Amino acid sequence: MKNRKMMVIGFITAAAISVALSTTLFAKNNVTEPAKTSVEASRLQSLAKFTKVLGIVEQYNVDGLTIDQLIDKSLQGLLSNLDAHSTYMDKKSYDNLKSQTDGEFGGLGITVGMRDNALTVIAPIEGTPADKAGIKAGDVIVKINDKATLNMTIDDAVSLMRGAPKTPIDLTIVRKGSAEPLKFHIIRDIITVESVYTRTIGRNILYIRVTSFDKKVASDVKSSIKKHAKNTQGIILDLRNNPGGLLDQAVELTDLFVDEGVIVSQKGRNKADDVSYSATKSATVTHLPLVVLVNEGSASASEIVSGALQDLKRGVIVGEKTFGKGSVQVVMPVTETEAIKLTVARYYLPSGRTIQAIGVVPDIEVVAGEIKNHDKSFNIKEVNLKKHLENELPKDDGMLDVTEANATNKTIITTDQLNKDIQLKEGVDIIKALIIVKGK
Repeated sequence: MKNRKMMVIGFITAAAISVALSTTLFAKNNVTEPAKTSVEASRLQSLAKFTKVLGIVEQYNVDGLTIDQLIDKSLQGLLSNLDAHSTYMDKKSYDNLKSQTDGEFGGLGITVGMRDNALTVIAPIEGTPADKAGIKAGDVIVKINDKATLNMTIDDAVSLMRGAPKTPIDLTIVRKGSAEPLKFHIIRDIITVESVYTRTIGRNILYIRVTSFDKKVASDVKSSIKKHAKNTQGIILDLRNNPGGLLDQAVELTDLFVDEGVIVSQKGRNKADDVSYSATKSATVTHLPLVVLVNEGSASASEIVSGALQDLKRGVIVGEKTFGKGSVQVVMPVTETEAIKLTVARYYLPSGRTIQAIGVVPDIEVVAGEIKNHDKSFNIKEVNLKKHLENELPKDDGMLDVTEANATNKTIITTDQLNKDIQLKEGVDIIKALIIVKGK
């Protein structure tokens, strides 16, 4: 018990030093003496109360937790009660975060967030176990195996969902439009994210899919645009079900299409923390017509890109209203193996609007689904007439005749694939119109 008292005394001493330092800094800001004294007294009282509670819990809690465990739990409680995105990360959580931004990690391939205090799927990552199982953006996870997610933090949920490859997990989902909860049995796997891939549509449209914003996104998109520059007359940038990622990649990606203007700014509690990110003409690689696809699974960095391109009149946004995550989290290391993720500011688009809890509303709203083709077996065409004209010159409309024969080609998007994705089909039609207008 003597050792415990010494540890608590040590904590009080450290707290006192912290107060002394903060007081010195406070004095430099030309604050009046009475105000300084009041703040110092308030801090000391609060720290004394915290230390007293900590000592009582350490002495009497039934599980006999150590002081280190209690401090960790205190930090977790402090950060999680600030907002849905701030959190304290122990070694495991910190390592997971670093591996995710590097582009490879283990688990289900699912990104979650808090919406109305419910654990909600922002988006499944394309091609991952969660995506293949049928998990969709907007699904609410109510159970992970047998554990209810009520009052569960995001980090706790992520920890439960992560696990060794080839191990099973059960998710119970509530989905809009479904009368009863849905159950999914999923096998975990190593998640290797292909953040950027490209296809061509016809002869002159480049389709670029960005699934998440890791550290290579901007450079990969730039390389793709340059590689296809010779034959490309329009670009479709698909950010659907993109949960976000690194801010600098969102800025750099937008900069590839924009010559000048503010891309995004962030404003926090202190004016010194306010930052504005602007486009540079030297970074721009194309001025071709652009359509951006978004949906409710588009969040954070993907909302910055789509919102900025919309405000700067650089692209036509097509799809559904985005998720609405417009806050700035900064990862601050506490030790070599631990860190805190803290919300320090909000993002603002070039027009000054925020996307926090609002999202980006597309210029043209299109609900996801398929194009229903009617049976054309009884249609009568020119070729069916007895004396139809023959030997007409073939019409060259600049579009490749894509048939079912090359549906397995991984470099193109077929007509059949377009018909199964009405949002993409709408985007293609818009790009075609923009190409015609630009040609005139």
